[in-house]
Amino acid sequence: MTYRFFKPLQTVVAMALVASFCASAMAQEVTLRLVSAFPENGIYVQRLLPWITKVNAEGKGVLQINFLGGPKAIPTFEVGNAVKTGVVDMAMNTGAFYTNVMPEADFLKLTQITVAEQRKNGAFDAINKVWNEKGNTQYLARMVENQPFHIYTNKKVDKPDLTGQKIRISPVYRDFFQALNASVVTTPPGEVYTALERGVVDGYGWPIGGIFDLNWHEKTKYRIDPGFYDAEVSITMNLPAYKKLTTAQRNYLQKQLLALEAENTFWTRYGNVETARQKTYGIETISFDAATSKAFRDQAYTVGWAGAAKQSPEIAARFKALFSK
Repeated sequence: MTYRFFKPLQTVVAMALVASFCASAMAQEVTLRLVSAFPENGIYVQRLLPWITKVNAEGKGVLQINFLGGPKAIPTFEVGNAVKTGVVDMAMNTGAFYTNVMPEADFLKLTQITVAEQRKNGAFDAINKVWNEKGNTQYLARMVENQPFHIYTNKKVDKPDLTGQKIRISPVYRDFFQALNASVVTTPPGEVYTALERGVVDGYGWPIGGIFDLNWHEKTKYRIDPGFYDAEVSITMNLPAYKKLTTAQRNYLQKQLLALEAENTFWTRYGNVETARQKTYGIETISFDAATSKAFRDQAYTVGWAGAAKQSPEIAARFKALFSK
């Protein structure tokens, strides 16, 4: 009689243990909400989505990422604050879009070494020290580099002078374009096409890649060479949310982030393709002689670092030593 009752009891206990184990395993899985400051049809999001799929496929029981969308989910210039305040856990963003939260974010455009080198020479840690303290944010990874900015315009010039031109900007180029005598206009990327179409602006600043994603090539006549600065698009995370991750979750996320950065060689190839594509679509290149080109590019960095020093002298000095070649 004892044996007859023991077997069902044993089964019940075993099932309870399994249920407990499953509940424990589920408790160890975290889902992070991620938003993009860039439109979903753009190259940045299109590069990010396969990575998210990979993270989720390999991270079952550990970590998942729920992509909430682009600016329709949270407007571009509000994404930085959404990360800071924990409205979302993570974001794909660029420093120029969250200077309202932390002006130092714009300094990232001035990096002249790869993110791999930044991790080795202490620059990455220096960035995180500032991001932690001032932005309540963890700087996780840089997923875009080797993408110089350019001036695109519908008015031909024969020297680096934008007098009489209305140029769309983000904080990335404000000081530099004003030094070139441009009248500057700030708009989100989603409004640039209409601004060009209506003549509200004569041109804009943007990296070498991406104008076809937004159809800006239809309203663009010239690109000024050489490029300057380096487009920075990175993954950031709310600091308290990052600290809540278990060691296993943090290690897994770090592994996937480094894998994402390892793919950054794509951007040089992409830039070459986009340059050729712009030529095919009739966008003419405005080039200067070697001395003028060097002076133009040097001026960009001189103005950029001067603006950084005016904003945050100590941080700018620290970053300049780590960001420069």
